[in-house]
Amino acid sequence: MFSLADNQRETDSSTRTSTRAPAAPKRSALGASSTVALGILISRIVGFLRESVIAHYIGGVSIYADALRSAIRIPNLLSNLFGEGVLSASFVTVYAKLRAQGEDKEAEHLAAAVFGILGLVCAVLVLVGITATPLFIDLIVPGFHGERRLLAIHLVRILFPATGLLVMSSWCLGVLNSHRQFLLSYLAPVALSVAVILVTITTGQGATDARLAADIAWGWVLGSLLQFLVQLPNTLNFLPGFRPVLEFKSPHVRTVLRNFGPVFLSRGVVQVSAYIDQWIASFLPIGSTSILACGQFISILPVSLFSMSVSAAELPAFSSATGTEEEIAEFLRKRLSAGLHRIAFFVIPSAVAFLLLGDIVTGAIYQGGKFHRSDVILVWAVLAGSAVGLLATSLGRLYSSAFYALLDTKTPLRFATIRVTLTAVLGAVCALLLPHWLGIDQKWGVAGLTASAGVAGWVEFILLRGALAERIGKTPLAVSFTIRLWSVAISSAAVAYFIKLGVGTAHPKLLACLALPVYGVLYFTGTALLGVTESRTTIESVTRRLGLNF
Repeated sequence: MFSLADNQRETDSSTRTSTRAPAAPKRSALGASSTVALGILISRIVGFLRESVIAHYIGGVSIYADALRSAIRIPNLLSNLFGEGVLSASFVTVYAKLRAQGEDKEAEHLAAAVFGILGLVCAVLVLVGITATPLFIDLIVPGFHGERRLLAIHLVRILFPATGLLVMSSWCLGVLNSHRQFLLSYLAPVALSVAVILVTITTGQGATDARLAADIAWGWVLGSLLQFLVQLPNTLNFLPGFRPVLEFKSPHVRTVLRNFGPVFLSRGVVQVSAYIDQWIASFLPIGSTSILACGQFISILPVSLFSMSVSAAELPAFSSATGTEEEIAEFLRKRLSAGLHRIAFFVIPSAVAFLLLGDIVTGAIYQGGKFHRSDVILVWAVLAGSAVGLLATSLGRLYSSAFYALLDTKTPLRFATIRVTLTAVLGAVCALLLPHWLGIDQKWGVAGLTASAGVAGWVEFILLRGALAERIGKTPLAVSFTIRLWSVAISSAAVAYFIKLGVGTAHPKLLACLALPVYGVLYFTGTALLGVTESRTTIESVTRRLGLNF
């Protein structure tokens, strides 16, 4: 259930130093990243509502929940590979550079050519996908058998057209982001979620679980179409002479295609990492793939909201930098350092919340109907495992964006391959073997998948940071800064934990409404008192937008 679905700031003259300003509207980094974050936050909130509705009717531990959540992830794998991440790194970098150099006609021609190529690829992709669905199922979830496998095949065939629609939606997002129009593109997934919610509620009463799963899949296809259509008019406003073409001779098109391969593989191995987890989970007890999907849907929120928002908004700015090699390096260091601190400020408390308060978060979203408290505890275990590598994964995305802006796609690919290899080996050991060694139920192996992926994420992060330092110089995250964040986050979570002990877990949404705001207020207050600039800046930004003066 990962419509993936993932800050740009135009620096002022003091930040640019001697680099030449790209031809784009000026906007503060915080303002642009906040716009991306706002769009992602709203779409994620509606996405959580969608997940809550689906969980209420389908549950967490059943063959129907396994089949539905696995089915939705399979075509999403392909849309993610061909879509937002790859387009941002291969298309947006070239498109933004052309616009920065004032070559608007060439930029528009490039957008039209990429649209034509993607249209052809998507048509073939959907046709092959529908035909080869049984093969996909056997490759991605080989542990599925009987009714669970047959239902998954049926659902994937329904869902495959959504793959092409989501890829074309990502093309719109790439154009809009390049023109610094972030809000609409990141709000567009709301259309998908609303469509699924309406279909689920309308057909959920009285339908069999198998029938409801199929209806939800059709709702997903409808929502994917709406997600594309709501962005299309604004996108075409920036391309007044737009005519789709199939053209491969332009040097700019060839640059995009040349970048596409390594970026596709780099983003692909990262996606494969998550699907390796699903592959392994299919051999665990029934419900494990569903529980894993539920946990990963929550854990991706801070990555989407903070890491992807910063990375998405910074990539066009990174790519627009011009000047000497030294000037570009200085420009990247300043922006990268600021971005790393912004990401860490929000991701560290997210990791602590997953570890200590994961059941509160999960209960608020999923608990109810056919999704029981025992299912919530399993999802909490998945979240606790994801906390291990959450910071490394989040910071690593920004480092990768810096490499893409330097038109170096091979270095992130090399390190991502190492990460995936480690994820596969460690995941198999921790999920399939470790529970037996510890003498615990095999169902807890699902937590070992996310924890092992976190360890691999740290390895990739260290490699990316070291390699980029050799190119542009060091961009360290101050130790004293991170110590302050961790200490305040842990102490704030301890207070929220004691609230849980006093209130109890019988009313999960009420508990979340009490404990989580207290956690957030204490974290922001504590970091502000300790002089953390990001805390004060965020508080001032919020109060200013609300018209409050203190």
